[in-house]
Amino acid sequence: MSSHSARLQHAMKDLREKWDVTKEAWTDQVAKDFEKNHLDPVEGLARRAMIGMDKLAEELAKIRKACDENA
Repeated sequence: MSSHSARLQHAMKDLREKWDVTKEAWTDQVAKDFEKNHLDPVEGLARRAMIGMDKLAEELAKIRKACDENA
């Protein structure tokens, strides 16, 4: 699971870097609205998804350990 979280984190970092380059040339109100209405929400959702994936990975590790101990 954490490898998926890391991939998502890398993708979001890449998206943010590309957006920062784009903002240098695209500076009108439409760009600001795009960032506010699309990119910012995606970043928040991705952050919550990464937290969830990390928590799930922890729980799965606990389950695997418990199964190994009972085997």
